[in-house]
Amino acid sequence: MLNKSIKFFLENKVITLLLFIAFILMGTVYAPFNWHTGLLPRNPVPVDAIPDIGDNQQIVATEWMGRSPKDIEDQITYPLTTSLLGIPGVKTIRSTSMFGMSFVYIIFEDNIEFYWSRSRILEKLNSLPSGTLPQGVQPSLGPDATALGQIYWYTLEGRDPKTGKPAGGWDPQELRTIQDYYVKYSLSASNGVAEVATIGGFVKEYQVDIDPNAMKAFGVSVMDIMQAVKKSNLDIGAETIEINKVEYVIRGLGYIKSLDDLREAVVTVRDNVPVRIRDVAQVSFGPAPRRGGLDKDGVEAVGAAV
Repeated sequence: MLNKSIKFFLENKVITLLLFIAFILMGTVYAPFNWHTGLLPRNPVPVDAIPDIGDNQQIVATEWMGRSPKDIEDQITYPLTTSLLGIPGVKTIRSTSMFGMSFVYIIFEDNIEFYWSRSRILEKLNSLPSGTLPQGVQPSLGPDATALGQIYWYTLEGRDPKTGKPAGGWDPQELRTIQDYYVKYSLSASNGVAEVATIGGFVKEYQVDIDPNAMKAFGVSVMDIMQAVKKSNLDIGAETIEINKVEYVIRGLGYIKSLDDLREAVVTVRDNVPVRIRDVAQVSFGPAPRRGGLDKDGVEAVGAAV
């Protein structure tokens, strides 16, 4: 058979030449390179630099800060695992419980479509019976990308626009704020980006450091201060009022805009005298607690993985 094929192509040189040209043209059309011929249509074959040979899996992450791994396992990981077992196409479920976090890995059969499995998980999470998880705990589905989807790491640095050298004066808290509210949103809007995971720096927050002696003197508890902080950061709607055939919307503006707004919040009243947060605590800006950081050349840095 092979000898006959070789003999046929040797005796029919025109057909051989035409097949060779067709082969070259098809290779040009489907070649996985950025070739711009201008004459032929382009339909490059997708090629992965690192093939994804991992499982067809989805990850459900749940945060319950301050809780031990034992509490996480008993009250979050186990109920979620048993609830997600009934999803069609599930091959197996694995889980990890750690301090303040729970991760459930749902592994599907290879023939299950990726986004179909995500929709089934979201449907199941939204229909969990009341009381399955602790109050205020909300599980979330991980991004639609695998570990091999990390294509770019970068760090954010303050530099002199003229010289290009580090300008100084940028602390990790400022860089983290710029990363979270400017750079991250711009990159997330790019085509094909599933997630921009920020690491490093400090998250800016309002911090209320209570004074036990002052609390005892005024007779207030930690819960009283917590409720005062919570209620002092609210906008209240009060319907509308009509004056001269014009309807006005009435709102109670109460969002915190400065440290003084929080300091002046009333905790309770003693002998017709308001006890304010500044009387029982110190209010300031500060970094949120963190469990990791980013280091570049031995210096604290702020960056992200795309």
